[in-house]
Order: sequence, then structure tokens, then C-alpha cells
Amino acid sequence: MAKILVVDDELSMREFLEILLKKEGHEVICAEDGRKALSMFRAEPFDLSILDIKMPKMDGLELLRKVKEFSPNTAVIMVTAYASPEDAIAAMKAGAYDYLTKPFKLDEIKEVIRHALSKLARKAMEEAPAGIFYNLVSHSPKMLKIFDLIRQVGLTKTNVLISGESGTGKELVARAIHQISPRQGKPFVTINCSAIPENLMESELFGHAKGAFTGAVSSKKGLFEIAHGGTVFLDEIGDLSPFIQVKLLRVIQEREFNPVGETETVSVDVRLIAATNKDLEQEIIKGRFREDLFYRLNVVHIHLPPLRERQEDIPLLAQYFLEKYSRELGKDIRSISSYVLNTLIGYNFPGNVRELENIIERGVALENSNIILPESLVLSEYKEKKKKGLPFIRLTPEGLDLDEELGRLERELIKQALELSNGVIKKAADLLHLSFRSLRWKIQKYGLREKIVLKEE
Repeated sequence: MAKILVVDDELSMREFLEILLKKEGHEVICAEDGRKALSMFRAEPFDLSILDIKMPKMDGLELLRKVKEFSPNTAVIMVTAYASPEDAIAAMKAGAYDYLTKPFKLDEIKEVIRHALSKLARKAMEEAPAGIFYNLVSHSPKMLKIFDLIRQVGLTKTNVLISGESGTGKELVARAIHQISPRQGKPFVTINCSAIPENLMESELFGHAKGAFTGAVSSKKGLFEIAHGGTVFLDEIGDLSPFIQVKLLRVIQEREFNPVGETETVSVDVRLIAATNKDLEQEIIKGRFREDLFYRLNVVHIHLPPLRERQEDIPLLAQYFLEKYSRELGKDIRSISSYVLNTLIGYNFPGNVRELENIIERGVALENSNIILPESLVLSEYKEKKKKGLPFIRLTPEGLDLDEELGRLERELIKQALELSNGVIKKAADLLHLSFRSLRWKIQKYGLREKIVLKEE
């Protein structure tokens, strides 16, 4: 979905374009003259704008030049009922993406808009910081190969099956494929196959006629019909019932279906991307998934590795989420302590990237300083290891502050010795093979006197 500003002094043209573009799934705002449009541009960003050339107060060419000064990435399509070669040349020189003459055909303007938005998406991808690809964050070799595969398959109509553990980013991959594809300006409809009750699934997917069943008080379009021209993302495809699997197979093969209670078929043009955390080949062997459906979906297979198999991405992902939630929560947190980072790298992450994101969001919410400290870190596995007194340090490619880590470890061991000795300094010193005076100095250094009731003997 794109944010589009339509600027035209003719009310009928504004209304026509607004209806057309909203049906395509875009957010549309209209302005009747150039001056009003300019104030809108200054107030908020737009992905694309359709400008009429001949307008009162400020014509479209002047508006185009001003817009390009402070919003160079906005794609601008110029339209006019009074076409001239001079205007067309001036518009293109000023940075317009295209120039159309009224009256234009529906398919013509829709195609121009689709191409303009696809070009914007590709440019955003090329200009994204290193390691960031359509909201997928990685610089591991495994993921970079997947990025290349997404680029290749995105330009085709091929069905794709994405596999991987929960939390690895399967929906993000599906959205990236859609954004790269020629269907970019069309709907992207997500269907969670495990979240819809079986008795409602057929109606949700394919719609129903009025009176088709108890409670069907009116006709309803299904999600496949809503997605016409775009992409359907079937998440947790392995949870579909055998009955719905048969229905889905027919849609893939025939590109048509019958809504519940209807005799007339509905034709659809959708691209299917399915995702699963199950081994579908094992599900086939067990008789729970149709083999013919599997091969229809599994034209191109993308397997996402778990986060524990690409630990080199943890610092990059952690910083990405830190910046994201610092902005969203209105906090000025700029970095993560080396101890926290090493703890994260040593963690197994059963919940994968989603779990890391939740951990960082929680840390940002709880932290009061400008750096994420251990006190704001909540990891069940980390807590268990800390109780056992195990060091939780791993050297990363970014390095670490050795003095800081040794100091932290020393403080922790002194604290444990004092707890074991019930605060008796001499006993704690014996446990650590230190002199009484040396331990007393370290207790003062680390501020432990205020935290533990100490006894000289």
C-alpha cells in the first residue's frame, strides 16, 4: 500500500482517482490546487503524487519543481487535458516519473502507478543500510543467499514455500517477495491457517452467498477474491484440513472457485506464498498433507535458518531493534553494554528473531539510562546460568572490554563468597584465597558494603 496525493482542480477527476486508487489498496489524499498541495507535502511524506498541470494559484509544473526540492524521492505523475510537447519535456526535466494525457485508460494509469511504486521499492532496497533488505536484517552468508533468491523469485509468478522455525521471519520474506514483484501495488493478504476454525475456513477463503448457512445474512467476499491481482500468504499451511486442501488444490490448478452456496464460479489471479514450521514431507508420509498440493506449492523452496545458526547477526539485529524501539517509545537509548551483547550471543534463542525483538523491546522499556544494562535483560536461560555461577562471556568480532568483564566477574564471585560465608569477611577471603585487607578493599571498590550485612569476624 502506498500513500498517494492527488492534485487536480476538477472535483470529478479527484473523486475518480480517489475511488480508483483506494480500490487498489492505497491511502489517498486529495487537494484542489497547488498551494494547498504544497502545504500537505511539507506536513507529511507521500510515496507518489498525481499532479494536474493546468491549475489556478500554482500550476503543476511549478508545484513539481518545489516538491522535488524537499521531497526528491516522491514519484510524480503529471496529467493534463491540454497536452503539448513543451510541457512533457519540462515535466520530465523537472523530475516527473511519467506524463499522461486526459482522458487516460484505467489500465494505463494503473500500470504507470504500479511501475513507479516498484521503482521506488527497488531504489529503497538499494539505498538501505548494509545488512537490511526489506525489513530483513542480516549479513550472514546463509541469509545473503536467501536475499539473492528473493530477488530472483520476486520477479516471477512462481508459487513459493517458506519453511523454518517459528520466529525466523517467514512473513517478512513473503512480504519482500511481494514488494519486489509486479504485484507490488496490489493486495497482500495474510491467512493464518491455524487461527481460523475449520468450519469457517471455506467461507473465509472463498466467501459465501446470502443464506448459504445459518448466520449468513448477506453475501461475503472471500480472502482469495479480495486478493485478486495480488498475493495470498498462507501461514502455517501444514494445519489445513484435508477438505480445505482439496479446495485449495483446485484454486491453484483452475484459478477459480465457488463461494459457499453459489453455483457460479469466481475467477482469480493470485500468487501463492505458503509458510510452515512443519516438515511437510513427513506430514505426507503420515497421511496428513496431500502430496499433489505440496508439489504445487513447493515450486521454489526457501528455508530460513534459526537464529542460533547465524549468531553473527545477533549484534546487528539487536542494534536494529534498539533503534526501532527507542524511536517508538520515545527514549534516548543509544547502545547495548558489551556484557549484555555477549549474553545475547551466548543465548540459544528458542523463539528466534521474534524472541530477540521482544527482549530488546522489553529492555528499552525498562532501561532508565542511555545504554541497555544487564538489569534490564530478561532471559530465562541466562538467569539459570547466573544462579549456577557460570560465566556468560563470549568474544565477538566487535571485541569486548576485558577490564570491564573481569571486574564484573570478580564482583560476582566476591558477592557469592560473602553470601556463602553469611557476610563474614574473613571466611569469604579464605574462600577466595585473598587476604582480609585485600578483600575489604575490593568490597569497598565494588560498593558491596551497602548491599550485604558484613561482619569482620
